[in-house]
Amino acid sequence: MTEGVAVPLTEPDELLDQPTSVWRLTLRRFLRRKLGVVGLFIVVTIALVALLAPVIAPYDPLQPLNQIEDVQRRDPPSAEHILGLDSNARDQFSRIVYGARVSLPLGFTTVLLAILVGAGIGAIAGYFGGWVDNILMRIMDVILGFPALILAIAIVFILGPGIRNTLLAIAIVTLPQYARVMRSSVLSIREIDYVSASEALGASPWRILRTRVLPNALTPLVVLGTLGIANAILEAAALSFLGLGAQPPTPEWGATLAQERALIFTFPHLVIFPGLAIMFTVLGFNLLGDGLRDALDPSLNE
Repeated sequence: MTEGVAVPLTEPDELLDQPTSVWRLTLRRFLRRKLGVVGLFIVVTIALVALLAPVIAPYDPLQPLNQIEDVQRRDPPSAEHILGLDSNARDQFSRIVYGARVSLPLGFTTVLLAILVGAGIGAIAGYFGGWVDNILMRIMDVILGFPALILAIAIVFILGPGIRNTLLAIAIVTLPQYARVMRSSVLSIREIDYVSASEALGASPWRILRTRVLPNALTPLVVLGTLGIANAILEAAALSFLGLGAQPPTPEWGATLAQERALIFTFPHLVIFPGLAIMFTVLGFNLLGDGLRDALDPSLNE
């Protein structure tokens, strides 16, 4: 008679320490990505700056200071004005701080709109397939056939300059990438057993799509959306730089660069600091997106 192997009745401590949910496990993986944590810190810092702009900014971003104190236009950084004054004698630090209130909501709203519409298109195309898939995806292919920035410029040119039209233009040109990612996820998920079981039980296609497929297909969009915010901020700055986005005197970073671009060699502080604001914001979202991608991809955590 062979001796049996004793099976412990209790789990090892290391198993008891494991997270009890997917999101807790994802958070633990994310916190191990140092660059991702740096990106999160940058994004949270900029978000707090935008939220607390009235407290942080020492001056009105729209008020020329030469009307109330003895200063000159384009004064360099000093103790009183740490980032100097712009060509209209406005405090540049205050304008950059308030600029976060323009760029961040623009990026978030653009991506949210693109995800809602694009994910809906991709989900319908992927789940129903056939002629529905062909029509919707060919429309997305037509949009992808144009360079994104040129198409956005054309849309804003037709609709007219302004932040709202900039938001709409960027959302339209980014729709295809969200639709394609969602379609790919849905195509794989609809073959899983629990979807087949729901179909066998007589659940309607729309109910299955809403309750079974979509919740399990959103993970890739979290990463893509985070990276998309960075791209949206960058494209909005480009449109503002061309005079098609935010209009003066709105303290938007791209518009600020456009107004002062001719003075880059004589008064470099007028261009460097708004450029750094754009750079660090985009860098923060890119690092955050990379960290989320690594945390959500099981193949990178083995």
